[in-house]
Amino acid sequence: MRIVAGSARGRRIAAPPRGVRPTSDKVREAIFDILSSVDGLHVLDLYAGSGALGFEALSRAAASATFVDDSAACAHAIAETAREMGFADRARVLRMPVARAIRSLAREPVRFDLVLVDPPYGKGLAWTTFADLIASPILAPGATLVLETATRDARPELVTPVSSRRYGDTTVHFLTVQPTSPTEIDHGQDRDLPR
Repeated sequence: MRIVAGSARGRRIAAPPRGVRPTSDKVREAIFDILSSVDGLHVLDLYAGSGALGFEALSRAAASATFVDDSAACAHAIAETAREMGFADRARVLRMPVARAIRSLAREPVRFDLVLVDPPYGKGLAWTTFADLIASPILAPGATLVLETATRDARPELVTPVSSRRYGDTTVHFLTVQPTSPTEIDHGQDRDLPR
């Protein structure tokens, strides 16, 4: 796996432990093309695995990235990659379960502009994590959430993404938190996200 674009373009990401399913280069590139710019954003990478999504954001000038994974091997690999790429001053690694990390981060002043959620498929974790996020104060007004799920996995009826894109067995959902209320989700069409 390599960084697709930005200051670290072409740099190799440390291989994750066996059993981790990293986001493919193709899907990663598509996600960041749709996001258009992450310049200056504070990014939260949940179920980070190899950290590929967060590192892609840092390479594209995100202000910071916080990586969360409860695997010691993943946390070590992410920290090592951050050092090798020169991102250590903008990267933070939390080795803990995602739900606990959200509660912990809620006690800190940082608010995230972009949250990348790529949990193991088939367990409903993406939508459980989504519910935890919008009930938490850690999202900045207007924050964007990007959730990866298996295409076969059902989406809750009450959740209407701004955009959903299918890439084979993976579907990526983009959701935007309303600036007026961190608990309301934008039900508009793709007006804010380029096609």
